[in-house]
Amino acid sequence: MTHPSVGHVHLKVADLDRAIHFYRDLLGFALTQRYGDQAAFLGAGGYHHHIGLNTWESAGATPPPPGHTGLYHSAILYPDRLQLARALRRVLEAGITLDGAADHGVSEAVYLRDPDGNGVELYRDRPEADWPRDADGGLKMVNAPLDVAALLAEAS
Repeated sequence: MTHPSVGHVHLKVADLDRAIHFYRDLLGFALTQRYGDQAAFLGAGGYHHHIGLNTWESAGATPPPPGHTGLYHSAILYPDRLQLARALRRVLEAGITLDGAADHGVSEAVYLRDPDGNGVELYRDRPEADWPRDADGGLKMVNAPLDVAALLAEAS
């Protein structure tokens, strides 16, 4: 039996060029299609799109206020620690601050906000053989501090 997977996230943004810069130039996605100043699609690895952006109802708008429902975060999976470190370096060099960073045992993750206030997790998975397990072999994820400086050192 095949299983579903997440195909893409589509976000309402206030400024299309600003959002494209973030997802393309900082996070590393390729712009695959653009519809003027109203919508754009970005993908990785030749895929048609992993991220959709539009200003149809949100041009010039502000993020939703805290305490309301909506997207908690989207998560961008990098193929290895080096690629994660390079993306993190680009983000920090652009003046974006981190909301947090964590070692989940199965993965290493940093958390930040895109220019429209949407939560974004940048992460890499550890090999499955290294995932923490309980006595019965069940997955035992953790939420430990991540050494961000050591991760950044990999990007040098």
